Amino acid sequence: MPTLRRILAASTAVGTLAALAATTATTATASPTPATPAVDAVATASAQRSAGLQQALDAIVAAGAVGTLAEVRTDRGTWRGTSGVAELGSTTPVPARGLFRAGSITKTFLAAVVLQLVAEHELGLDDHLADLLPQSGGVVPGAERITVRQLLTHTSGLGDFMSDLPLRPPSAFLAVRWKTWDPWELVKLASAHPTTTPGQYHYSNAGYLLLGMVVERVTGHSYGSEIQHRVIDRLGLHRTTMPGTDPVIHGPHPHGYLPVEDNGMIRPVDLTELNPSVFGAAGELVSSTSDLNRFFAALLYGKVVRRDLLHLMTQPPEGSTYGAGLRKRTLTCAAPAGSNRPAAHVTAYGNDGDALAYLSYSFTTADRRRQVTVSLTPWGPDRNSTDSAVDALIERALCP
Repeated sequence: MPTLRRILAASTAVGTLAALAATTATTATASPTPATPAVDAVATASAQRSAGLQQALDAIVAAGAVGTLAEVRTDRGTWRGTSGVAELGSTTPVPARGLFRAGSITKTFLAAVVLQLVAEHELGLDDHLADLLPQSGGVVPGAERITVRQLLTHTSGLGDFMSDLPLRPPSAFLAVRWKTWDPWELVKLASAHPTTTPGQYHYSNAGYLLLGMVVERVTGHSYGSEIQHRVIDRLGLHRTTMPGTDPVIHGPHPHGYLPVEDNGMIRPVDLTELNPSVFGAAGELVSSTSDLNRFFAALLYGKVVRRDLLHLMTQPPEGSTYGAGLRKRTLTCAAPAGSNRPAAHVTAYGNDGDALAYLSYSFTTADRRRQVTVSLTPWGPDRNSTDSAVDALIERALCP
């Protein structure tokens, strides 16, 4: 949720960071390589790659995260690593298979369900919002012209509600952390903002709340149960859930924090538990690195969405990097030292998510040979401080 990150970054841009002592812990595991002379060179290269990934993960903590965990999959095996601590003030390491709030990665799951319904002729990409949700006519400007396709690709012209949440200052959110939000309440907040030109990209969490309600209207079931049945259960994502209004993360997990100003100092407030209805269909998912890698691999292989519809996810509209629930990234990968080869350009697909106390990223190369999922718990007045370090990890993981 890009807007959410900007709001929190701006709200905590001033203040003195409170002194916090915590021991940084790092762990890493990699798939074993048989110890035979014939594979010594491969083993050495694998060890060097693992060391490089761990250094990149440590750099995320050095840049301002409390803790971070990642899983990297290639055709040579799987690497998992962690850095930092699971809880401030402790030396407990981040659980390598820990759970986290995945934020807007939820949108990819919901988009997959919508496209499944399109494949089943239960829904049309050019169906209009006002026809699907008649009550939207009095709430959403231009509901009679907004299509399902536009909602999927953030080109409906609809505004967003994140700037209306009580996040300035961040401490104001504590008064509503347990509130159960009605999606229409949030959509109304978004609709109060001036709309943009239809067809132009403008990120809107409200658009995906509306898609969640469309799924419910078409199927007669909650969007959460449809995602659970159609995607999570079918792919065997045993550590992934749609929590609805359940504030608890059930399983080992790092703690997440909200920076709150107190007498001129910034102190952390544990925000691991909150009512996830504030994210709803746009961001409530709880998952793990392994489950997200499995999901994106299956999605890009054509096992989740019919192949003739998958291109709607992987081919963003002109001027955008966001297709139907998928982000497209183009990485510039430097040639190995001493090589005469030019830099390579690698295309990857996936998504990223901001769930207030958690930031998550999951990307897979177009050829599906390399994957990376990383989640971190940000802390401090600058929520963007880890961006460059995360980008460096993603490049190291996905570049050949």
